[in-house]
Amino acid sequence: MAKRTKSKALDTEFTMFDVVYEDGSRTSNRRVPTALLGGLDGDEPARAAIEEQDQTISEKSGKPPLAIATLIRSTKTAAEPVKDDRKKRSSK
Repeated sequence: MAKRTKSKALDTEFTMFDVVYEDGSRTSNRRVPTALLGGLDGDEPARAAIEEQDQTISEKSGKPPLAIATLIRSTKTAAEPVKDDRKKRSSK
C-alpha cells in the first residue's frame, strides 16, 4: 500500500492581505508569498507584490489599476460550529 503524503499548509506558503483602495473599494484575502515578507521592510514588499498583481489584472481587463490606500494582514476567523436544526429520529 502506498504512503499518503500530506500537502503543505497554505498558511506557511502565503500570507493573506486585505487591500483598501483610494476609491474606497476593498479586496480581501490577496495572497502574497510569505518568503517576501519579514526583515526590516516588514509588509512593504507585500504592497509591491499586490501592485504587480493589480497591474497584471488591469492589463487583462483593460481598466487602469487603482492606487492602494491601506494594506492590512487578513485576520484568521475561527470556524463557527454548524448548528443542526434537523429533528432527530427516535429509535423504537
